[in-house]
Amino acid sequence: VVSGADGPMPQTKEHILLAKQVGVPNMVVFLNKEDQVDDPELLELVELEVRETLDKYEFPGDEIPVVSGSALLALEDLVANPNIKRGDSKWVDKIYDLMNQVDNYIPTPERQTDKPFLLAVEDVLSITGRGTVATGRVERGTLKVGENVELVGLKDTKATVVTGLEMFKKTLDETMAGDNVGVLLRGIQKKDVERGMVLAKPGSITPHKKFEAQVYVLTKEEGGRHSPFLVGYQPQFFIRTTDVTGKIESFTHIQMKNPSSVAEEHSNKMAMPGDRIEVTVQLISPVAVE
Repeated sequence: VVSGADGPMPQTKEHILLAKQVGVPNMVVFLNKEDQVDDPELLELVELEVRETLDKYEFPGDEIPVVSGSALLALEDLVANPNIKRGDSKWVDKIYDLMNQVDNYIPTPERQTDKPFLLAVEDVLSITGRGTVATGRVERGTLKVGENVELVGLKDTKATVVTGLEMFKKTLDETMAGDNVGVLLRGIQKKDVERGMVLAKPGSITPHKKFEAQVYVLTKEEGGRHSPFLVGYQPQFFIRTTDVTGKIESFTHIQMKNPSSVAEEHSNKMAMPGDRIEVTVQLISPVAVE
């Protein structure tokens, strides 16, 4: 969402970059506050600027649908008449148009049902007389009632059996990738499960305290760091639903933002905002990573 009155702001670029970093494949643009723009040519300039920004971050700027409108005026029309129909308000119609573009342009993601089952635990509930329920979104695979699963990460791996599945107050026999479910676990206490663990097909994933990764250090303009960091730096790592402290044990540069002889001297010791590096990380707790 970009303000048609202001154009792309620093946070716009930050969100586009983050979308690229986490692998968001498609997006649709909504130019908001159209009612505040008197000159249609100004809106066209903003659209052009948004498309150029998308190109810069390797999204197809020329293809991405851009819809303009006013969320506030659409909401006001909807509050005034909750039974509003398509064609009754040009502002509400623009929101319909936006959702049509989302339906047409963004493909329905394929569910990864052929891979081994994995669910990242988001919350844990205790139901009197039934047992412990772990909730979360199924990342991949399928799971049936009665199947064995493992609780992996943060504590010692535990094996258990699924005695029930529930989604939106409905009982299921089977769940698959993409579902948000509650999984009832046999013989597991509430204290045995916590957010950040994963439920997985036995033997399909193991907990690790040490891993290697490629990292791009965000610059100040992209919402990242203002200063460099050294080996030994201890940031928080967000892995699926967990956040865990880790220590950067070593790193090597893949690409420097501003290469120079002084920078070369500090290469592999100091990472500057804008650099691409390969890091070795030691976590304080074991986490299920692949």
